[in-house]
Amino acid sequence: MKRIPSLKIMLPLLIGVLSLVGCTKELVFPVASGRPYEVLVVMDNKAWERPAGRALFDALDTDVPGLPQSERSFRISQCTPKELSQALKLFRNVIVADIDPHMYTMTKLKFMREKYSMEQIWVTIQSPSEEEFEKYCRENKQFIVDFLTRTEMNRLVKVLEEKHSDVVLGLAKKLFNCEVWAPEEIQSYKKGTQFFWTSNNTPSGMINMCMYSFPYYGPETFTKQYMLAKRDSVMMRNIPGETPGMYMKTDTMYTDCKPITVHKQYAYESRGLWYMENGPMGGPFVSHARVDTTRNLVIVVEGFVYAPEKMKRGLMRRMEGSLYTLMLPYELDEAREVEAGKEAEEEKGNNAKENSKNNSK
Repeated sequence: MKRIPSLKIMLPLLIGVLSLVGCTKELVFPVASGRPYEVLVVMDNKAWERPAGRALFDALDTDVPGLPQSERSFRISQCTPKELSQALKLFRNVIVADIDPHMYTMTKLKFMREKYSMEQIWVTIQSPSEEEFEKYCRENKQFIVDFLTRTEMNRLVKVLEEKHSDVVLGLAKKLFNCEVWAPEEIQSYKKGTQFFWTSNNTPSGMINMCMYSFPYYGPETFTKQYMLAKRDSVMMRNIPGETPGMYMKTDTMYTDCKPITVHKQYAYESRGLWYMENGPMGGPFVSHARVDTTRNLVIVVEGFVYAPEKMKRGLMRRMEGSLYTLMLPYELDEAREVEAGKEAEEEKGNNAKENSKNNSK
């Protein structure tokens, strides 16, 4: 069953689901250029070097949270409005600085999807002065970063819908009656009691996803101390090391936890570092914990990475995007009802057309 678009992914900050496009647009529009998490800033060179440009650069140049080493949120390029060629207009993420005291009285951020290319986001920051522009970028730096990050994750979800691991999907359905889309190269797995661990099992750039559940006892469940203690107990039982006494643990001092919104519902995010007790391994992880109210269960889905030989930003963001695809049983039921309603309306419309043709005869 294909999911209903409105339930695929509900990310915060008004990102929404990616725009649907018709066949005509697909034939006319080229695909956006650039790699994930690349941003092109269109701004005058002098303004780019002054505090206004530095404020926008500083916002985009922040560290990705929860990684063991410093990695920047975005790869940043800059050009002037005159240098904005037809080729550069196809860039996947574009921010235009529009500073004009005659046009604007206050600073606003506006965006448009697919202005010049498919899968593009075109952001314009309108401001009456460089001073106001600088102030806006410094006060809203996290919003700007989150907006672009979640736009990229929406793109990833669209890819995962077409190509995802059937192994992970099957385990989620069998053990938890849920759905989740993980990168298709994840094929190896291990099952436990209300638990599974899956991996691409490669010597370089290892990505992993695990899923587990436990009873929901009320709001006090969602505290950092409780959730990380529960994670440690589950991982100790299910992810041992190569020798006795080795098992996965959470580095609690370098892990942050906070409530977020997923599919318009409460969720609890944990993001930080794991390590192997009595062993040399470690890396970053991110998890979402959500409540299945029909069964009074907390369902946790987590992605973690072991890649000491390379940067981890791209790997972790792929896994984080997968977490947003988790669909709980009641959400799947709602999706089926919506789909059935659409099919009934379509059949009703077809019957009406057929009756109209017969009556005209």
